[in-house]
Amino acid sequence: MPTLSSPSLSVRDLTRSLAASLLSPETGDAVPRDVAIGLFRRHLARFQASVREEFEAHRLHGASAAKQLAHYTDGMIRTLVDFTMAHALDFAPGSGRPVLAVAATGGYGRGMLAPFSDIDLLFLTPDEPSADVSRVVEYILYFLWDLGLKVGHATRSIPQCIAEAEADTTVRTTLLDARLLAGDDALFAMFEARYIVACVEAGAARFITDKRKERTARHHRFGDSPYLVEPNVKEGRGGLRDLQTLYWMCRYTFGTRHVSDLLAPGFSSLGLLTEQEAKRARRSWNFLWSVRLHLHYISGRAEERLTFDVQPVVGARMGYTRHGRQVGVERFMRHYFLTVREVMRLTHVLEPAVMRQALGPTANAPQADAAMRDAGFTVLDGQILPERGTSFDAEPIQMMRLLEWARTRKLPIHPLAMHKLIRWERRAASLRGNPEAARIFLDLLCGAPPERAPRPAPAADGAGTPREEAPSFHATAEDRRQGNAYWLHIMNETGIMGRLMPDWSRIVGQMQFDTYHVFTVDEHTIEAIRIFGRIEHGAMADEIPLAYDLARNLQSRRALYMAILLHDVAKGRGGDHSELGSEIALEVCPEMGLTGEETETVSWLVLHHLLLSQTAFQRDIDDPKTILDLADTIQSPERLRLLLLLTIVDMRAVSPRVWNAWKATLLHELYMRVAEVLEGGLATTERDVRVARAKDAVGEILAEDGFTPGESEHFLGLGYGSYWLSFDQDTHARHALLIRESERRDSPLTVETQPLPTRGVTEVTIYTADHPGLFSRIAGALAIAGASIVDARIHTLINGMALDTFWIQDASGEAFEEPHQLARLSALVEQTLSGRMDIAREIGGIGRMRHGRRMRAIHVPPRVVIDNRASNSYTVIEVNGRDRPGLLHDVTQAISDHKLQIASAHITTYGVRAVDVFYVKDLFGLKITDEHRLTEIREALIHGLRQAEEAATSDVEVPPVETLSI
Repeated sequence: MPTLSSPSLSVRDLTRSLAASLLSPETGDAVPRDVAIGLFRRHLARFQASVREEFEAHRLHGASAAKQLAHYTDGMIRTLVDFTMAHALDFAPGSGRPVLAVAATGGYGRGMLAPFSDIDLLFLTPDEPSADVSRVVEYILYFLWDLGLKVGHATRSIPQCIAEAEADTTVRTTLLDARLLAGDDALFAMFEARYIVACVEAGAARFITDKRKERTARHHRFGDSPYLVEPNVKEGRGGLRDLQTLYWMCRYTFGTRHVSDLLAPGFSSLGLLTEQEAKRARRSWNFLWSVRLHLHYISGRAEERLTFDVQPVVGARMGYTRHGRQVGVERFMRHYFLTVREVMRLTHVLEPAVMRQALGPTANAPQADAAMRDAGFTVLDGQILPERGTSFDAEPIQMMRLLEWARTRKLPIHPLAMHKLIRWERRAASLRGNPEAARIFLDLLCGAPPERAPRPAPAADGAGTPREEAPSFHATAEDRRQGNAYWLHIMNETGIMGRLMPDWSRIVGQMQFDTYHVFTVDEHTIEAIRIFGRIEHGAMADEIPLAYDLARNLQSRRALYMAILLHDVAKGRGGDHSELGSEIALEVCPEMGLTGEETETVSWLVLHHLLLSQTAFQRDIDDPKTILDLADTIQSPERLRLLLLLTIVDMRAVSPRVWNAWKATLLHELYMRVAEVLEGGLATTERDVRVARAKDAVGEILAEDGFTPGESEHFLGLGYGSYWLSFDQDTHARHALLIRESERRDSPLTVETQPLPTRGVTEVTIYTADHPGLFSRIAGALAIAGASIVDARIHTLINGMALDTFWIQDASGEAFEEPHQLARLSALVEQTLSGRMDIAREIGGIGRMRHGRRMRAIHVPPRVVIDNRASNSYTVIEVNGRDRPGLLHDVTQAISDHKLQIASAHITTYGVRAVDVFYVKDLFGLKITDEHRLTEIREALIHGLRQAEEAATSDVEVPPVETLSI
């Protein structure tokens, strides 16, 4: 077989060989249909395997391999059409062959084909298809389907093609790429001539407008951001479809015939792309096609989404290996994100030029005034650009001034200006330490301070404000240009940000191979800036009211914006990114014009930006030592406000789904308690005094609710001190009522469920006889019900009864509210505690398919931390492992087996990783200090975590477990 290095010879020889095999060597008659299918199938398998072998051996890049597949498919279909017309079918004597043209359309029409893509065919007829034409079309289609190919097809006359294209932009786009494969040449030439005339008469304006609308809808459907960590290579922003959309626009406007023409150096003759830029665009085209072909070959189907499970495989196939601290998959994905940025740059440069050519200059556009012209800028089509003679190379500061003028005058940036910013971005490196550049950068980063106004009132009728969705990225609407995140996007995409701050360039396109973060590090940071800007201006006051109230009274606004910008700047370097980032802040902030005080504040905020979230979600905030330790670290009410705002925008920018009412509640409670300590309030009073005050308050409520003095005294004597400090007085009163009713009925088990939708949880209170393993069994029952426990308080009363409270959420992170859900929760708890349910079997059934293959691709290193310093009264056990149904049941069972009492549990999930924290004592009510016993506890927990991880990733080697004792 000829090699693929000479594709035309290979296609010709293979096609001739196939055609010859379809005729009997003895008689010259056609072989039977089933024999023909076998011959075609072997031919198909042969050329597909050859292309795959050449591609995977890196002798062909992706675009070339796609062209080869199209070439071979062309030859196969031509042979099939000839075989059908000349041999397979008999036509009426004297009628001759039917007049028919078979054309490739869509992606196949452009001469490129992915391994498992559809083969789009147009059967073109001069008028309504005759019976003979219908027989030919039917024979060919059924033949291709029997080969296992996916075929998109249409049978139309020339007038029908033109009418359909006029009515539907998708059809017009498909026919734009029509390419003759076989059949009547004159008929297809007539179609091309009439179709071109029809397109010219229709004009490019409507087509381009429709394609832009179609692209916007597609971007919204596939996630809108180009920096999603599981991108769609074909349809996502910055993907292949965006390049194809540019091709279609250019085809209409400039007569560009193929995407290769668009990316060729010759296209620079239009004055829009240099040869170097065209070369980078061509590399992007080849890279994306290579990724797409690998996806198809790995998946064995037309898979276009680069999911977690295939990212390491594609990266390894393309030669990405570990480099320093960065693993191969992260290097591969960073290259992917930098590539889509190149595609977006190409769009910025070419699309406006196409639109100007097609639509003409903008009517009633603003004009430049004398001050702007004196500064070296002008306005064209309502967009700002440098005056002739203004050189970014000679005066790099003009790049920053351009952005400042654009923001001040609320003007979009002209594509020629974008082109120059991208071309000369390397000169921005000379602006480091330049006071004017630093001032402009801070102005763009922080924006104008909002006017101090009261917080907007909630919407009428309780409608509230719906959860805000991230807007389309890189929009040019005037309201977006007023936002500071818009200008950061411009500086990031042009590369100016990375030149001004070299540390920033290291996080551009940097992803984290986990299921918690949905954006790259740079995009997450800019999203956090955008969210804080919206909080400042009251746009999210209903969703995050505390944040808005705090943001209105900031004394260190610039420092907070800079801390948000730098909080993740050291990710991907190894080590603690908070510590490394705080050191970077000490270097960057003075260069950006911040004072020494502001620099110190930024460095401190970056160092501690995870402190509040880790404390709120992983520690017992009812433990006085937790609050006092936190207050000792923070020390200042202003720092507390800044840290809370940084925490909120950091979490909210990860994903709207990460932030919920329960987390907001915990952070609010933590903030209030620390603020109280910093102000010298009641939180510092003696424990016994606080317990007495709590009892007095509850006693007054019980008296009002009709409790007799004896009943009140009985309840107030049941709880130990920790119980009275764990709940508010209203909850204590509810517990009193629950216990009184349970004792009157002599009930062995009482379960109360109370939805708390404003906090995003349902509170489950269980009153029953205490016994070892109770927590574990309840956790198992709740897991079977599909509930996730986010917090728990465990109290044994002096009468030997357990009063356990669990706060739970459903799979979507919301409260259980429906009556049938609450009834099922109570029933499952009762069945489990009565021994009528096999917990292990039930959990095994629901957990087997919890996470698919893409989730299993994420390795979760098991980790156990035992801390005897976090609390004065308890040993704190922190367990990190893969989240799964029944994890809490298994962990608490192991804790119970070692004769430990759980006082509280705090559960947080980060994608597929769960962090479960338990405050425990031994049976004598003391902390566990014996090292031998601590070792046994660790080993028991580790054993369960290792088993779970090995079961989830049986084909992945599990690394050593990390254990710590503090």
